[in-house]
Amino acid sequence: MIGYIFSFLIGFGLAIIGGVSIIAYFNFLPAGVSWIEYLEFISRRIECYFLPLGIILMAISLKCIPHNIE
Repeated sequence: MIGYIFSFLIGFGLAIIGGVSIIAYFNFLPAGVSWIEYLEFISRRIECYFLPLGIILMAISLKCIPHNIE
């Protein structure tokens, strides 16, 4: 049970890191970068992959936590 909570928190942290990085890179758009160039750029940044990885880790953790707590 503690392992699932720990993995959920790790996933949450990864999702926060990835989401903040993606939002921070939105500042390139007013500088004249097109949406296609923006998407190509974030697809090459490792910290942007933390968002989907964190969401997947949280989903797995929530799926595996026993829900019959009395």
